[in-house]
Amino acid sequence: MVARHAVDLVQAAAAEFLKPKALLRNGGRIVAITPTHFRVRGLANSAQLGDIVTYKTPRGTGRGEVVLIESPDVTIAPYDDTNTLKIGEPVFTVGQVATHPSKAWLGRIVNALGQPADGLGPLLSDAAPGHRRDPIHAISRSRVQRPFQTGIRVVDVFTPLCFGQRFGVFAGSGVGKSTLLAMFARAEAFDVVVVALVGERSREVREFVEDTLGPDNLAKAVVVVATSDESAMMRRRAPECAMDIATYFRSQGKSVLLLVDSLTRYAHALREVAIAAGEPPVARGYPSSVFTHMPRLLERAGTDQGGGSITSIISVLVDGDDHNDPVSDAARGILDGHLVLDRSIADEGRFPAVNVQASISRLADKVWEPEQRGLVLQLRSMIARFEDTRDLRTLGGWTRGQDVELDTAVTLVPKVNDFLNQAPSDAQSVDPFTELLEHLKQNDTQNEHPQQA
Repeated sequence: MVARHAVDLVQAAAAEFLKPKALLRNGGRIVAITPTHFRVRGLANSAQLGDIVTYKTPRGTGRGEVVLIESPDVTIAPYDDTNTLKIGEPVFTVGQVATHPSKAWLGRIVNALGQPADGLGPLLSDAAPGHRRDPIHAISRSRVQRPFQTGIRVVDVFTPLCFGQRFGVFAGSGVGKSTLLAMFARAEAFDVVVVALVGERSREVREFVEDTLGPDNLAKAVVVVATSDESAMMRRRAPECAMDIATYFRSQGKSVLLLVDSLTRYAHALREVAIAAGEPPVARGYPSSVFTHMPRLLERAGTDQGGGSITSIISVLVDGDDHNDPVSDAARGILDGHLVLDRSIADEGRFPAVNVQASISRLADKVWEPEQRGLVLQLRSMIARFEDTRDLRTLGGWTRGQDVELDTAVTLVPKVNDFLNQAPSDAQSVDPFTELLEHLKQNDTQNEHPQQA
């Protein structure tokens, strides 16, 4: 009898031990380390792409993201460097990455994970936790047709913009791309400005915050920073984090200006991560997933039916001044217009160095009045004629009086170019078309061409 009772107790204890219990954490151990990623065994059956993992480092807790699941191992792209990792170290999953901003984030500088980077203390959150915000469905979007002024004369005249538009600034290095974005940041039409500095020089971060934005503009801005010396994952996350922040403020009914500098460095980070995960390069070294992530990011901008909007102005660093490189070509097909900055115009000392003929806004007709549209078409025609005959005139092949249209172009185009010159410190334009006509009429006592224009 006693023996049977003992057997019953053992069986009961065994059954209790074998009952499913609440899982504390999913974990595995590091089995391989490279300079850009590491592999973990033990997570293949539980991890999902995009999961965040944590692990111990000499400086505290490190974080990384699952970028490839291939039984029996998963590949992790770290947010920090891999120099301090060791084989056999435990790694645990903690769920998907998410950013939970609030109004308290205004005036703050954060890193690509939404953590404070300005030494001003913790960030408060009032956003619902849990999921990444998806793009607005095409049918649920409001129409993009409400114009605003940037204060930049060349933009407001030749490529006017609307709230919710996605606009690109295409330029090679050193042509004035970042300076032009800084001028956009001064626009007074927006409630909130969100800036993503992706792969930027460390020296320029404080200059942008303190000099370009200044205390007044910073008070209504959130700056997301991932400098060039940070990991590819941090540079990849920066514009996505900025878009999360912009989406939150749009959901509050705010008009948000999102500035990303630059989309090309975001694509470079995507390329590094994808190649480390084993993807083959298919377009001049870029894996196909790069061109999947780009539209997913850019399509999240726009207007919603709650009255809020995200107007995104994205810089594209044109590799080798080749405007047909894969990133530039893909971006042009997604965006609602673009400005092209020309190195030859910058070499002449004209800033912003905008090539008017190569620049376009696909929503310009929603902004221009009929008279303004006619004036812009005339000016474009004259600029084209002026540039096409530059070599001829240099060689002395032009004489005034033989071609009335060319005479008009030679008279007016230099004045137009002078009007379009605008330094960041110059006052913002209030009524650009009226200002343009007044500028063309100034000191013109010899002919009536300005009145004809």
